[in-house]
Amino acid sequence: MDQRQALAAFGALSQETRLHIIRMLVVAGPDGMAAGSIAEKAEVSPSNVSFHLKELERAGLITQQRESRSIIYTANYEALGGLIRFLMEDCCGGNAEICAPAAAVAACCTPANQKELQ
Repeated sequence: MDQRQALAAFGALSQETRLHIIRMLVVAGPDGMAAGSIAEKAEVSPSNVSFHLKELERAGLITQQRESRSIIYTANYEALGGLIRFLMEDCCGGNAEICAPAAAVAACCTPANQKELQ
């Protein structure tokens, strides 16, 4: 992840509803959630959730796919892991043990590990 991508991601996450949505989608896992369920659980209108989902998707933090009549949104774990890795890139002045917990979280979000989760 480069600085431009990180700024877009942080910009998208700097809004309360979008942060809540991304956390819901992370918990939902690879099955994701339908837009209507997201709106209901986030306690916002469908048009409001649509706006927030568009911003999260534009930042590359979520993906969507159509299933029958629904659009299912899922967290983009690779992008989320990339964001964590971007933050930790020059971590700890060479003291890797300080960064180990965050590095473990970022490692779980690699594409190879996501395939294991699906």
